Amino acid sequence: MDDWLTPLLLSLRIAAVATAVVFCLGTGVAWAMARWRWPGKQVLDTLFTLPLVLPPTVTGFVLLVLLGRNGPLGRLLGPGGVEILFTWWAGVVASAVVAFPLMYNAARAGLEGVDEALEKAARTLGASEARIFFTVTLPLAWPGLGAGLVLSFARALGEFGATLMVAGNIPGKTQTLPIAVWAAVEVGDMRTAGLLVGIMLVFAFAVVWVSRTGTEGRFGRYRQVRRG
Repeated sequence: MDDWLTPLLLSLRIAAVATAVVFCLGTGVAWAMARWRWPGKQVLDTLFTLPLVLPPTVTGFVLLVLLGRNGPLGRLLGPGGVEILFTWWAGVVASAVVAFPLMYNAARAGLEGVDEALEKAARTLGASEARIFFTVTLPLAWPGLGAGLVLSFARALGEFGATLMVAGNIPGKTQTLPIAVWAAVEVGDMRTAGLLVGIMLVFAFAVVWVSRTGTEGRFGRYRQVRRG
């Protein structure tokens, strides 16, 4: 049982933490990109989306350089005794980076679809910017945010290439479910690999099902309210 349970639990933990990080960062960055105007905005938009098209090994190499002892982040964290590479936190970083574009693009689309007249109306009634965001903007943009949240979790759960480069394949410590599949195939253990693949297929189906039914239902109710 431990052959599949430990990688599964580790994958779920990494995916959950990474998804929480990208939800907060992706929503905040998407809001700034949707509401503010400044020179060079398209360059930043391209950089935020870049991990979506880069090969995972390229993303992993960049993270390896940045987080290494001689890298800028490694030198910053080193004096404090913080080690990220080849720990499960490296898996969180890798998963968050590759999942960020999905959350960012979905959140930006959702936020840009919010009628700014409703936000202006809330301002005229004396609502603060924070209250407007949490009570007006966020609920109206939720169909996009919800889709980005689910897709980000699915992407983080299935991350392989970048995670393998920065976290390695350490059973019980950094071996996630996708890496466990690769390791089982490498040693010819097709039975274990098949079991792990089956588990991932079930989770993938569940995530897509929730994404399709949950967000479409919410969006349908939102459209009915708007029409009413």
